[in-house]
Amino acid sequence: MKKKTYEELIKESPVTYDMYANMEDDGNRYEVSDGALELMSPAPTPTHQSVVNELQYKFNVSCRNDYIIYSSPIDVILSATEVRQPDLIMIHRSRVEIIGSKGINGAPDLVVEITSKHSRRQDKVQKRIVYAKYGVPEYWIVDLSNFTLEQYVLDRDRYDLTEVYAEDETIRSKTATCASFSMGEIVRSLPVQPDKIN
Repeated sequence: MKKKTYEELIKESPVTYDMYANMEDDGNRYEVSDGALELMSPAPTPTHQSVVNELQYKFNVSCRNDYIIYSSPIDVILSATEVRQPDLIMIHRSRVEIIGSKGINGAPDLVVEITSKHSRRQDKVQKRIVYAKYGVPEYWIVDLSNFTLEQYVLDRDRYDLTEVYAEDETIRSKTATCASFSMGEIVRSLPVQPDKIN
């Protein structure tokens, strides 16, 4: 079967995971949102990548005995027509069966998105609705404009914003109780401080 290009696939509806997985590699990253192929925003900034790395390090130090931790790019296949690439995910070791050969087949226990000016609306509105719909128990949004962490916990089919953490307030996950750190620790651990970046 001939691999299709992005231009060919966006004309098709709905786009499924199989179509997406077999598309021509053009060097870009995509997600499938309700059967529509979406081009992801520009490459992450150094600060974004450093925050992802620091979060992953913190989780690995305190949670790796109980959780498997992945950072993007990794496909989270929520349904045949909903495929996301969160910045960071955690899966409890009792649920390893959702880890497949091509991606994660179902909802992780915790999803983290690091938001930027390009992705703020998508992370705070669209993805919040999607992750709740597919049963992700806890969703964090890290906002790089003010280095805060918004913690959303699933209540039936919608998220409640349970806390907004900043500076040295200790972040405590409702799902991954092993996690314990602050945004201040994350910021101070960055190799280049945000105010020093041009």
